[in-house]
Amino acid sequence: MGSVNVNRNLSDQFYRYKMPKIIAKVEGKGNGIKTVIVNMVEIAKALNRPPTYPTKYFGCELGAQTQFDVKNERYIVNGSHEAGKLQDLLDGFIRRFILCPSCENPETILGVLQKKGVITIKCIACGYSGTLDSAHKLTTFILKNPPSQSMVTSGSSSVKSGKKNKRKSKEEKSGKNQENGEDGDSPQHDSDPDIIENQIEHSIDADWSVDTDAHSVAERMESLTSAAKGLMLNDDLERTQQERVDMFYEYVRKHKENGTLDNANKDIMTEAERLDIKDKAPLVFCELLFDENIIQQIKMHRILFLRFTHENHKAQKYLLGGVEQVVQLHKDSLMNKVPYILKAFYDSDVLEEEVLIDWAKKVSKKYVSKEIGNEIHDKAKPFIKWLQEAEEEESSSDEERGEESVEVVYSDGLISTTIQEVKEKPKVVEESDLGDLDIDDI
Repeated sequence: MGSVNVNRNLSDQFYRYKMPKIIAKVEGKGNGIKTVIVNMVEIAKALNRPPTYPTKYFGCELGAQTQFDVKNERYIVNGSHEAGKLQDLLDGFIRRFILCPSCENPETILGVLQKKGVITIKCIACGYSGTLDSAHKLTTFILKNPPSQSMVTSGSSSVKSGKKNKRKSKEEKSGKNQENGEDGDSPQHDSDPDIIENQIEHSIDADWSVDTDAHSVAERMESLTSAAKGLMLNDDLERTQQERVDMFYEYVRKHKENGTLDNANKDIMTEAERLDIKDKAPLVFCELLFDENIIQQIKMHRILFLRFTHENHKAQKYLLGGVEQVVQLHKDSLMNKVPYILKAFYDSDVLEEEVLIDWAKKVSKKYVSKEIGNEIHDKAKPFIKWLQEAEEEESSSDEERGEESVEVVYSDGLISTTIQEVKEKPKVVEESDLGDLDIDDI
């Protein structure tokens, strides 16, 4: 893995501030395509900034959603983006949020005064101290996720843990001061770091006026229209995928309990896209909508499933995994109905022939045990065989149609070129051949 100068405008080979080159990996296909920045943590360490900052900057510049999986060190920008393009964008981030405005040295520290909505920058090299331009969209994210908190983790949970750590350290400091005979209320200079930290602490507490627990957020989201939900800026995409799937589960469950599921297909689709879990949505549907009467329920919810699985092979594979789980849950009543269940999905155009045949090739342990998986695949064999035979018959009939003997004769004339179609003469059937004639061929 190569390295480049932090300030790439300088070509000095002895420049001591280096960072790794961006390594980008494109994953997924279609609507689910995304770019994972493999070494974002190493780059962030070289820049002395949280990895969420440059990732969010990429999202702002590209107009794309971003995802942070801090635990697994996965920083994602939706869409397909080349490493070279991201490297150029990183130069813009470095110029705006890393380099000192006075000496262009990258040894700078960011600070946040939330009460004033100001981001400060201080240069260790030259002593410069000032504020950053707040015009860029990233400044809003930085104000909500100050550096001291974001360096540990990201999201609302980091704010809470950060405040706890600060309070704990302050209590320890005050305890030590009292032991040394110092008065905790003695006046201090305004530039003291403890005073500034205390101001930031109080400003955070003062601005934290809206409940951010899952229940409160869900209630506020419920009162919005689907269009407003799509436009609303929130931190849901910064949650892990499992957390977003759980949120989607609760959303669909409420519609089911309220009896509004049939009229909310479009809203459900919008919510899945907002949470970026469209491919996994069929798993949630299987858990909430199917029981022993799955064959009838497939017809009832066909339109909802089509919104997610139409021309989306990944969603269809997740759906098959969900069906396996339903069969396992109701094994006694559904195991023998597996071929009928798959045919119901096939006849409803929810599952495509190609996906079904591909699924039948290998038994997976991802959703059910190996034994249950083998049993399900054994029960599905008659239907899969029927699919394959139908495919072979169709391909053979296409070949026969293509092999019709048509001879094209070109005759060169003085005026024009004519094309004549000469059909093959029918063969005369000999009496000796009649004995081998099959009645089905007539």
